[in-house]
Amino acid sequence: MDSTSQRSSDERPSSELTSEERERLDGRAEQARQDDAVEESADIQLSRAFHRSLISGEERLHRSLPNMSATGVVGGMDVGIGVLALLVVKEATGSQMLASLAFASGFIILTLARSELFTENFMMPVTVVLTERRDGLALLRLWATTLVSNWLGGALLVGLVMTSIQGLDATAIEVGRHYPEMGIGWVSFAGGILGGVVITLMTWIQRANRDMLAQLAIAVVTAFLLAAPPLNHSVVGSLEMMGALFTGHAPFGWIDALGAVAWAVLGNVVGGVGLVTVLRLVQVGPDTIRSEQHHADRAHEIRQG
Repeated sequence: MDSTSQRSSDERPSSELTSEERERLDGRAEQARQDDAVEESADIQLSRAFHRSLISGEERLHRSLPNMSATGVVGGMDVGIGVLALLVVKEATGSQMLASLAFASGFIILTLARSELFTENFMMPVTVVLTERRDGLALLRLWATTLVSNWLGGALLVGLVMTSIQGLDATAIEVGRHYPEMGIGWVSFAGGILGGVVITLMTWIQRANRDMLAQLAIAVVTAFLLAAPPLNHSVVGSLEMMGALFTGHAPFGWIDALGAVAWAVLGNVVGGVGLVTVLRLVQVGPDTIRSEQHHADRAHEIRQG
């Protein structure tokens, strides 16, 4: 049947259609309903993920300082366990790929234990500040506390690893020297942007999926992507540099490490906030954002009233 006959059959009253034509039109209508349902379901899921992100971000912004600090310390220790696995496997096999898979153990623990890294506080708290017009000082407080706590917890764990496990010095130096040797330039900055993008995507996907297997899967993928190239991540890289420095034979000093970490922090923020978070807000759409702003304003009026 050509297109002209198809149009004419579509326009005829249903009583004049053949059974074959009626079946074809019914099939089209059902497919259209299914397409609409899929589109609506996707929009609803996106809206729900956004709402859950706001709730989580609100909770993180209003934690007490001891709570923030403890969460950050254990998050750093979780990643430190991943660094332990990376060093042991790389020492035993010489394979960066296998070592990167082993490093994922730290992110599995991070996910199961509900600990947090500095870079996981890009998507949700920033979304709260931007959409609900909250005070940015609370965000800076969260970032600073979590980052310093991550370093302290990670330093404790990595220090214990380098003290208690013999034979890792050469591998730790090989792994840790990568970041200072990259220096402060476009290559290391691009690696920092990618590091921020990858882990912020992990945060969003984990909020969009309540299934634990899905959350663990994206945690493993994220950890592998951070460790394999490796990308320039402000917490992961700092712990790897600490491992080298704790040997006492690193070809760089603490000032070099601090400069590399500061550059990584800047790149992570640009990637996590400037790219992923802003684009996800565009994806969510202005209607959903305005709705959340209205609810936030009403809640504020009720509290004030």
